[in-house]
Amino acid sequence: MDKSVPKGRLKGVAVPPCSKSYAQRALAASLLATGRSVLRNMDFCNDTLSAVRCIETLGAKVTRSDSRTLEVEGGLNPISDTLNVGESGLSARLFTPIASLCSTPITICGEGTLLYRPMDMMINPLRALGVNVRDGGGRLPIEVCGRIYGGEIDVDGSVSSQFITGLLLALPLAEQDTVINVKSAVSKPYLDMTIDTAKAFGVKIEHNNYEQFYIEGCQRYVATNYAIEGDWSAAAMLLVAGAVAGEVTLKNLSMLSKQADVAICQALVRAGAELTSDSDTISVSCRPLHGFEFDATNCPDLFPALATLASAAEGNSVIIGTNRLEHKESNRAEAIKSEFGRLGIEVDLSVDNIMKIRGGKITGGVEIDSHSDHRMAMTLAVAGLISDSGVVIHKAESVSKSYPDFFETLKALRDE
Repeated sequence: MDKSVPKGRLKGVAVPPCSKSYAQRALAASLLATGRSVLRNMDFCNDTLSAVRCIETLGAKVTRSDSRTLEVEGGLNPISDTLNVGESGLSARLFTPIASLCSTPITICGEGTLLYRPMDMMINPLRALGVNVRDGGGRLPIEVCGRIYGGEIDVDGSVSSQFITGLLLALPLAEQDTVINVKSAVSKPYLDMTIDTAKAFGVKIEHNNYEQFYIEGCQRYVATNYAIEGDWSAAAMLLVAGAVAGEVTLKNLSMLSKQADVAICQALVRAGAELTSDSDTISVSCRPLHGFEFDATNCPDLFPALATLASAAEGNSVIIGTNRLEHKESNRAEAIKSEFGRLGIEVDLSVDNIMKIRGGKITGGVEIDSHSDHRMAMTLAVAGLISDSGVVIHKAESVSKSYPDFFETLKALRDE
């Protein structure tokens, strides 16, 4: 699908969708819990729907009591030997360890760009925990057959924290206690989200500076009534839109959130944007922006939004952490360089792990490619707002992965 985004100003109030990261974790915990959990404030992007299908395949009974509430009757009892995680990297790495709690073979498969993303970090740790694994060459599909025992393992955390999240949620149900030694943990806020979710369902996980995690075996997840908080990853796009193209107020956001992308507020302030917050509401207004430096190593999903922010700022900006971008839905560093280059913005990747962006006039009247990456599609749309004559985005339907209503929200915010 092609999407035309004309130049324009924004002014208004919006509510971003729920955090798909919290939603997927809560769905997994509900599967593992005894009894009926109620998950409120749910939104149903493709990644969340993938997680719903996964827990149903693994034995949960899911009913929708209203448009934003799910009731989940927990119970790990697979109804199929194939688990399709769609195009969700988190679901792949989260539900593989959970499937390893089962004593029958289960094949984890996926779709689209996920088939090219690395999964090799899971193989040896799962085998060390007693799981029979048929390796898919470091990619999906992968077959696992448990039960997972527990014990002491080493895990490489330099590529993604998602597999560690899967282990942290699965291993409390193992027969033995577990120690996970983690090398080079990244995206530490996402691990905090995992521990936070487990705690809400009655499970305790301890760690020593994210280098060692201690999980007691034979714990029990307890069904609970759980509200999903607003998504800072989606909010980041809208806040940047307000900072570069008008004035935007967002509701149902916690400034105390453990989500990594709450850090967008720091970046906006460093760039000179005007931010105000009150309770669960945050507003940002456009004013002259200047170049900034920001380390996005622990919040790599912010890179696309930061690229648009830097493009609208006077001078040079430096964003650290590009090594985290190769294995996303696209190679995001190269995608940003390519597509913002089409818009007349210079993006320099010559220094390892660093992106340098020279702000300037964003040209329009061009066709640009989302690279089938939801975050690229959204940030290019925001850039289109401040281009001289708008843009046309190819494969804009990719926003369905995380924010199906993004373009409708952007349209509603237009100050015509």
